[in-house]
Amino acid sequence: MTWREYHESTKHTVESLRRTQHVLDWANMPDPFRHYDGVPVLDLPADPPDPETPAGDGTTFLSQLLFYSAAISASKRVPSTGYRYALRVNPSSGNLHPTEFHFLTRGLKDWPDGLYHYRPSAHMAEQRALGGSEIKLSGASAPIVFILTSIAWREEWKYRDRAYRYCLHDVGHAWQSLALAAQAIGCDTLATGHFPDDEIAQLWRLHHDEWPMLIVEITNNAPVCEPDGCETVWYGGQTNQLSKETVAYPRIDKIHEATKLTGRAPARSREIRRAPPAFTIRSFGDVARRRRSALDFQGGAKSMTLEQLRAVLTAATQPLSADFAGTRFIQLYLYVHRVDGLEPGVYKLWPENAELERIKTGDQRVSAAGLSLGQDLAGNACVAFSMIGGLERAARAHGDRGYRYVHFEAGAIGQRLYLSAEAHGLGATGIGAFYDDAVHRYLDLAPEQGQVVYHFAIGYPVPDPRLEA
Repeated sequence: MTWREYHESTKHTVESLRRTQHVLDWANMPDPFRHYDGVPVLDLPADPPDPETPAGDGTTFLSQLLFYSAAISASKRVPSTGYRYALRVNPSSGNLHPTEFHFLTRGLKDWPDGLYHYRPSAHMAEQRALGGSEIKLSGASAPIVFILTSIAWREEWKYRDRAYRYCLHDVGHAWQSLALAAQAIGCDTLATGHFPDDEIAQLWRLHHDEWPMLIVEITNNAPVCEPDGCETVWYGGQTNQLSKETVAYPRIDKIHEATKLTGRAPARSREIRRAPPAFTIRSFGDVARRRRSALDFQGGAKSMTLEQLRAVLTAATQPLSADFAGTRFIQLYLYVHRVDGLEPGVYKLWPENAELERIKTGDQRVSAAGLSLGQDLAGNACVAFSMIGGLERAARAHGDRGYRYVHFEAGAIGQRLYLSAEAHGLGATGIGAFYDDAVHRYLDLAPEQGQVVYHFAIGYPVPDPRLEA
């Protein structure tokens, strides 16, 4: 299966949704938290200082980094049953969280060298191995190296064959959640997407249901010392069972296999591209911990300002530091509903000169909602987005692997939109479901101009009474 075959076969149409009605098996819902039983567990300070406060030791540093990028941030209670479920700093499609955070440390002050898995349910680090001097990643010499993995079954349970798209979005969100937290602390990051998948999975002894997706190095300003240099001692550990049973989705297995790399990956640019600080109104820590996915937006006449829109667009178009990000593949189209100083219509963003080109005039609320599978929030928002991915261009540059990179970029942009909206008194939500080809027709896009890969909406959120701090 090629990326094109997978993408075409997972497009939404009115007919496809009628044919494939799906009833969720709640009794078999995957556990959103992975644990390694039988390994040492290291505590991380439960209430670390703000990211802007320098950490003098590795334990505090790691706690800051993870508390503001991947930890539990709130909970919701279902009124009818009293059942509570957790929300995290990093958003996820359906709150199903397919992305896991593993990390390798070498020479981090007052923290043992080794391989770890982050347990967000308790804000702890599970020590899968001590030492790890022979766990070498090509070109990576940073004191902290993360591998973001994906457990596709968590998304497959709800979204079935289309779930691979959402797994890739989630990795993009998690990547930027981690990168922006590191930036707030004063560190640089570099993401690597070009690596031999099976070799990395074997080297890090990942469970068979976890796929390595992205390597993220944390450099500069971490509290460091001389590495231990000791031989690796593996603790093993038993992973918890996520569901009573899993269902196979061959399309996803095939597209993942098609986007793998084998053997040694060719050397690519490893330039760190620094983005200017994204948040100036409120502290990053406050913004990151308070970010939520809006369930709907207040309609009516309340509008956002042109300055607010400029701020979120500036955040969305800042450089990305990754080996695949030298060329950007996402083009933003805006459905402007209520923005002071902008007439309603559809606009194309030209990031090179920060200009908006109006390509459609008139009220877009019904169209934006209809294209997003009839979801009212796309029409009730102040502005909605279509992210159009240059899938053909990515495939010419990177082969089928480019399919991942386009979706990573879309998720990364979504995370920046989330945080910038929150920083400027707004709310946001990602929308993974839309009528693919209907979007292309509405925007008058030829196939070579790209295909829609993600929708997004920003406005004033409707309060959620289920939310608890």
